[in-house]
Amino acid sequence: MSLPLNDLIDPVSQSRHVSQKPLGLIAGWGRYPVLLAQRLSEQGRPVYCLAVRDHADPALADYAERIVWLGLGQLGRAIRLFRRWGVEEATLVGKIHKVTLLQPWMVFHHWPDWVGFRTFAPHFLHHVRDNRDDTLLTTVCNAFELAGIRIRPATDYLPEILISPGQITPQAPTPRQWADICFGWRVAKEMGRLDIGQTVVVKDQTVLAVEAIEGTDPCLRRAGELCPVGGFTVVKVAKPQQDMRFDVPTVGVRTLENIASGKGSVLAVEAGKTIFLDPDAVLSIALRHRIAIVAVTAEDIAAHAKDALPA
Repeated sequence: MSLPLNDLIDPVSQSRHVSQKPLGLIAGWGRYPVLLAQRLSEQGRPVYCLAVRDHADPALADYAERIVWLGLGQLGRAIRLFRRWGVEEATLVGKIHKVTLLQPWMVFHHWPDWVGFRTFAPHFLHHVRDNRDDTLLTTVCNAFELAGIRIRPATDYLPEILISPGQITPQAPTPRQWADICFGWRVAKEMGRLDIGQTVVVKDQTVLAVEAIEGTDPCLRRAGELCPVGGFTVVKVAKPQQDMRFDVPTVGVRTLENIASGKGSVLAVEAGKTIFLDPDAVLSIALRHRIAIVAVTAEDIAAHAKDALPA
């Protein structure tokens, strides 16, 4: 069966074909999928990309052997394409804007095929399974793995993209800000356990905003509107049950721009489990706006929480 011409972009160069096994890249929104595809291409590994419609960056075509644009419900077609290309190993990269699922036109624009309909019917038709991020993405991973396509964490291929522990900026959090970091960490971990969101914004140990279906950026903008004096602390963590195959917390230029716009003072992220995009550009924004960035561990939180206890 031939593929629609408007869906298929031919290989940029046949010279990329090498002996390494092909890797399937299921790409959502953001720069991370492009960075990963570029790195793999430079290493000589053939990348076969399924790009989510209305999400993925067209620049992926520069680094992929093949790229096909799919709707969110076309799970059967995705599996068939990977099998046709000889893909036995794949990874999920980039954000899916879940609010898309609530739009009235979604079902027509991302019309499910039969496999997609059968797979997601318990979630959206029969309502016997919930629609939390972990639940839906685990369902997707299981469908691919049942078809013989192993889903691996994207960070396995680009481990250096995970932020290391320590102070990132010269400016360190003050003791008062450390109290907010510790408080925000506890709240964010609980929100993560419930699979609601990964980001919490606090000031003086008061929760200003919690990330939910809208994503990090609207959460940060809302915090700025609610706290016009600024000075708030943003805490972003992995879920206690974090599956590194998907929905790994990510920060980048847009994150810092939103914090700066709201006059926030601190960004604390979980070390070793947070993707750090464009670190030079992020650091430049942080220095310009005097935003402290720190990558913390559970041990850091325990130590600072102990220090904050009254004598």
